[in-house]
Amino acid sequence: MNRFEGRRALVTGAGSGIGQATVHRILAEGGRVVAADVSEPGLAATARTAKEAGHGERLTTLTLDISGEAAVQAGVASARETLGGLDVLVNAAGILRSAHTHETSLDLFNQVIGVNLTGTFLMIREALPALLEGESPVIVNFSSTSASFAHPYMAAYAASKGGIQSMTHTIAAEYSKQGLRAVCVAPGSISSDMTDGSGPGLPEDTDWSLFAKLAPALGQGFAAPETVAGVVAMLASEDGKFITGTEIRIDGGTHY
Repeated sequence: MNRFEGRRALVTGAGSGIGQATVHRILAEGGRVVAADVSEPGLAATARTAKEAGHGERLTTLTLDISGEAAVQAGVASARETLGGLDVLVNAAGILRSAHTHETSLDLFNQVIGVNLTGTFLMIREALPALLEGESPVIVNFSSTSASFAHPYMAAYAASKGGIQSMTHTIAAEYSKQGLRAVCVAPGSISSDMTDGSGPGLPEDTDWSLFAKLAPALGQGFAAPETVAGVVAMLASEDGKFITGTEIRIDGGTHY
């Protein structure tokens, strides 16, 4: 399939996990991509894999901390210039920090909100002028099953993802008459840096019985990031042309 031939995409969180898998999926389908991430080693890995797959000439990497307004302004402008415009924005960047809510500091709470929610807002705000000039423009935001279902010890993360979900509905309505679609994916039970133990973990005294309802019903364990990337690609292509202002849960039936 070449659903992205001629399409220009900016993907954040592109140095690992679902963001990285999304970059490779769009490239594999013929798109041109600016891959943004705060991690330079992660971006180098993304570029190396793209080159090995024969897609390197259609990929540009961009080191970017989405929590900074000036950085986002400069980064989006750079991506727009590199691509000659913008048709797709995928906001996959995010962080997870876990703690007992009564032990969650304001700094930690604000850090999660600053990256996940404020960062997504900044990317949308700065990209909108270019997107509205683009071809069949689409914004794909990343919520989480934590936005609608109880994930213990993740109050800040859940709040940030709930905010993203609500904001997506607003963007979809506000710009619908200008041809822009905005949609959320809500992953759960997906293997990534956030869930495989390489990121900040749960409290030492975690009550694991609280997670009894968080197992995938399909019985296959956590899914690979490519599972979500495939859905993102569908939503950002013409196959998703009648989908906007909603969220799609990708969790193997964890919350059916």
